Amino acid sequence: MKLANKHILVAVSGGIAAYKSAEFVRALQRAGAQVRVVMTESATRFITPLTFQALSGYPVHTSDDASFDKAGVDHIALSRWSDAIIIAPATANIIAKISNGVADSFVSSLCLAHQSSLAIAPAMNQAMWNNSATQQNITTLKERGVKVFGPAQGIQACGETGEGRMLEPDDLVHHCIALFANHSLSAKKVVITAGPTVEPIDPVRFISNRSSGKMGYAIAGAALEAGAHVTVISGPTHLQENERINYVHVETAQQMYAAAKEHCIDADLFIAAAAVADYEPTNIADQKIKKKDDTLSIQLSRTPDTLKEIKLSHPSLFCIGFAAETENLIQHASEKLRQKSLNMIIANQVGLSNQGFNSDFNAVEIISSDSTISLPRARKSELARLIIKNIADQLKKEASQTNVTYLQSK
Repeated sequence: MKLANKHILVAVSGGIAAYKSAEFVRALQRAGAQVRVVMTESATRFITPLTFQALSGYPVHTSDDASFDKAGVDHIALSRWSDAIIIAPATANIIAKISNGVADSFVSSLCLAHQSSLAIAPAMNQAMWNNSATQQNITTLKERGVKVFGPAQGIQACGETGEGRMLEPDDLVHHCIALFANHSLSAKKVVITAGPTVEPIDPVRFISNRSSGKMGYAIAGAALEAGAHVTVISGPTHLQENERINYVHVETAQQMYAAAKEHCIDADLFIAAAAVADYEPTNIADQKIKKKDDTLSIQLSRTPDTLKEIKLSHPSLFCIGFAAETENLIQHASEKLRQKSLNMIIANQVGLSNQGFNSDFNAVEIISSDSTISLPRARKSELARLIIKNIADQLKKEASQTNVTYLQSK
């Protein structure tokens, strides 16, 4: 399931190869992706939207009809939903439009609004493919970072033979997997805490917080894409797990601390993304506390500071903390960075609408001893990749500085 938890938007344009797109959707789903489909009007004459709706389980979009976004700007909302947009088939017409920034249809507007990965799977007659105009358009798209999957050679619908056939669905899936893969953390052991902790008051009640675990799980997925061996120490969540990640399930702050101590012994990187309770009930009632008086007092005690203790125990371990704040974001996060001797801290403002806790979106500040990098509001999956990239860059930088110091001391 190498595309587990990935949101893939398949854009179908009007070519005979559109029939292959149906199998492409199924192949993406077999790889674990969540797939939605958009179509040009001409594509609907080759294959019906109902076919893709039945395969994907979602309505197919051909226009801004407010079926995905209440404000009626579906092309914006869908572009933000996606981790990648794949145009398959990509006709000479749609290639020309997106290379020149034309936004005269739902699909071309969607491509212009994209902020995630964009790829095309060309499909056209061999003469159209080899035409200098098409080749110039392809060059332009590549220069902008658009990935080009194919085309393949072979017999074409017109009876001619040559380059221009759309790649087969399974080949396209392999290319999609490669979109998210890199080797920036190759062979590194990464331990990540995620989600909330729950601290019991009695057998039926507990103290917890609003964390969904989405940011921690997204970072785990991004670390896996970067080639790391990933262990996630997770509080209670309702999130889908990736079969290639090792999950350790805990409930309380004490359990999370114990699991982190065990798994960080030989770790290269520790990312504390969990929202760990700072306090726990001092005495847990054996039976359900009955409603008697108008008030109830519960004595609380400090829980272990997992991140601080791990850094103290393993001074050379690269440790990243998270700071969820409602005010003075940079100040409070920077203080936490210094107090716990962290290598980096990820700060985010909570209490905002449609951002942070329980949301698929967030905006963060990446703070280290010598820099602050602002990442604007985006899907947590996209932010996670940028966070992992920054972590990998910082690891490389510190390793380089260590090597220089070692050579100078010799």
